[in-house]
Parts: sequence; structure tokens; C-alpha cells
Amino acid sequence: MDQSFLIMLSNLLHLHNHLDPTNSLLSDTSSAAYSSDVSSPASLLTSTSAAPLLFFTLASVLSYLASNSPKKPSSPSSSSSKPPSEFSVAAFRALSTERIWAMEAPLRDAQWRSLYGLSYPVFTTVVDKLKPYITQSQLSLPSDYAVAMVLSRLSHGLSLKTLASRYALEPYLISKITNMVTRLLATKLYPEFIKIPVSRRRLVENTQGFQELTSLPNICGAVDSTPVKLHKLSPDVINGSMYYCKYGFPSILLQVVADSKKVFWDVCVKAPGGYDDSTHFRDSLLYNRLISGDIVWDKVVNVRGQHVRPYIVGDWCFPLLSFLLTPFSYSRTGNPAQNAFDEALMKGRKTVEEAIGLLKGRWKILQDLNVGLNHAPQTIVACCVLHNLCQIAREPEPELWKEPEENGQPPKVLENEKSFHYYGESLRQALADDLYQRLSSR
Repeated sequence: MDQSFLIMLSNLLHLHNHLDPTNSLLSDTSSAAYSSDVSSPASLLTSTSAAPLLFFTLASVLSYLASNSPKKPSSPSSSSSKPPSEFSVAAFRALSTERIWAMEAPLRDAQWRSLYGLSYPVFTTVVDKLKPYITQSQLSLPSDYAVAMVLSRLSHGLSLKTLASRYALEPYLISKITNMVTRLLATKLYPEFIKIPVSRRRLVENTQGFQELTSLPNICGAVDSTPVKLHKLSPDVINGSMYYCKYGFPSILLQVVADSKKVFWDVCVKAPGGYDDSTHFRDSLLYNRLISGDIVWDKVVNVRGQHVRPYIVGDWCFPLLSFLLTPFSYSRTGNPAQNAFDEALMKGRKTVEEAIGLLKGRWKILQDLNVGLNHAPQTIVACCVLHNLCQIAREPEPELWKEPEENGQPPKVLENEKSFHYYGESLRQALADDLYQRLSSR
């Protein structure tokens, strides 16, 4: 029973004794006044004094209010969320102690994925890598608990209000912790888990993986862009119309390059959703490093007299360059060799489509990004880092998020790109002729 109700009831009892001491309800048990006929509701109703009736009436009203008024929780709760106690530090600690290793691994990891989007071993990896930085921040919550809370938000797309209800914390604190953990993932863990493949070993792994998929030599990655929908866009955002993508919703544009295992090796988030893919690509650090020769991929194959260095593949929305090959046509209207090349290239490009589908399927916050615009890029990059952790650990792949079908015209070639474009044309034709000859001879 509510403590405040007990206090009020006690005060009423003392008031009753003061008004009618002959029928005291607080008298000693040896007194005749404590007999069943006196202490019962019936005796109070038949008393000649007004005090018992006053007491009984007020007590009944208070009892009714106490039993029928909604219980006020420690923080507002959502009808769709579990009781806050299930998400307390104590409840989390009971799950995450060393005893969890005694559980059957499939059961343990299935439970952890349903809560936080990844298995327990991968979760502990994330915590171990972030703990030193979180400890430095002097956060009042345990590091693993804070990481778990943020992962639950990223994996389920929960709002601040819902998460505050689940964890019995103020929304501003949830926001602060989310910003801290996503920033650490996007800065401290990014260099370790998202790397351009420049070493000989990684180049060979990447190109062999794509060759098995496409029969094309020396593909080292597939590039694509996707709009990440913003939950809402503040009306005071400068040039707010630039955030509306071609599908009609406010968004931020994400560009990724993936390998044949759907692991991202480059991520760029620096344009509003209204930008086209080619403009975003040309603004990226990857483009500038490739066109300036800063990235040297030391693996060359000879195809019909052409020296073919490792290259990435993209759809017709990207520019055709020596280091980025695109299809001959949108609807396979070329000659047989060109159509065969287009079909093979799109098989390679499908890996990045599926990687984006996994990213948004696994981290549902990216389906409707409910964070402030200033923190949106780091949240997106943080999810990309977590995606790579899951792919490297071979976590089960969730249902793919389906992207809308793309169409559009090839971008114009810029003046500084002309030599790269012409060389890309000759490379593409040589690869197409070589592939068609190999396919015809089978």
C-alpha cells in the first residue's frame, strides 16, 4: 500500500480518538473497545458519535482512491515497452555476469540479439574497446550498461521517450549517452573496422571474392548510396529543401563501398538527401584520394593489352572512370559482349545493395533516424561500424531492408575527369570482350 495513504489513515485514526475516545480504534488489545463489535465497520456505523462515521467515510474514500488511481511509476512508461525493472542495472547485471557463459550459446546469443542486435561475444568486444573512453568520461552508469542501452536504441529504433521509460532515466541523459557511444564508435573504432584494402593480402581476398561472383578480374569493391530517412527536420534548418531526397522524405545521403562479404571498407556521410549520387561521390575523400593517385592498388592484371588495376563498380548514377566502372546501359540495350559485362557487373554491385539492406535491417534506427541533425552523421557511421563487426563475426543476417528501385541518367564527365573517363571506357570494353569470349568458349 502507498506510504502516503498509510500516513493519512494514521492521522484519521488519531483524529477519531481525539473526537471520540470512548470508541478508540488505537486502544490496547486488552480494552473492551478493541472487541470485534467495536472495531468492525458495522459498529462504526451504529455508533452514537459522529466521529466514527466521519472516520469511516473518509477512510473509505481514501481507500477507493488509492486502489483505483493509476500507480505512478518512477518514470513514464510506454504501453509497448517492458517494465523498467526488467531493464535496471541489477537486471542487466544478472544477465551479463560470467554465469551467462554457462548458458547454451545459441540460446544466450539469440536472447542478446533480440535485445541489443548482436551476440554476447560481439557485445563484449564492443564494450571492451569502448570501456576505457567511457570510463574517462566519468559516466555515472556502468560502461557495459550504457553500451547496451545505446545498442537497444540503435537495433530497435527506439525513441528517447521510450528508452527513458524502459531504463528509468531522464531523456536528456539517454541523449547524452547515445551521443557519446555513437561518437566513440564513429571515431575510435572506425579506423580499426573500416579500412581501404591497400595491403596485398586484402586486395587478393577482395578481388578473388568478386571474381567468384562475377567472373570479372580485379574488382575490389562495389559502391552505392542510400538516403537515411530523418524522423523530422526542424523548420529552422538552412536550405531545408536540400534534405528531401528523390523519394520525397527528408534524409541524409550515405555512401558506402563494400567487399564481396558485404563488409564496408569506406563510408561517407557528408551530403543532404537531395544530392545526387555522383555529386556526393565527387565530394568524398575516397574520390579525391583515387583521382589524385594517393591510393595505390599494387595488383595489375593484363586484359587484351590493357593494364587493369583494382577498381570498384557502381550503377549508372556514378561516373565512368578508370577506377570506377559502370554498366554500358540501363536496360541491357548494348551488344552481346556489353550485355554480358553489364550482367556480371551488376552481380558484383548486388553485394553493396545487400550490405545496405543488412545495415538497415539490423540497425532499425536507420529506417527512421530519430536523433538531432547534428548527431545524425555519427549515428549512421556508428551503425556501419557495428555492421562490420557483425559481418566479420559472421552473425546471422536479418531480413534485408528493401531499397526503392533506382533510375536516372549517367552523370556528365567533368573536365578534370576526361582522361580517367576515356581510359575507363577502354578498360570496360576490353573486360567485356574478354568475358564474352570466355563465356562463349565454355
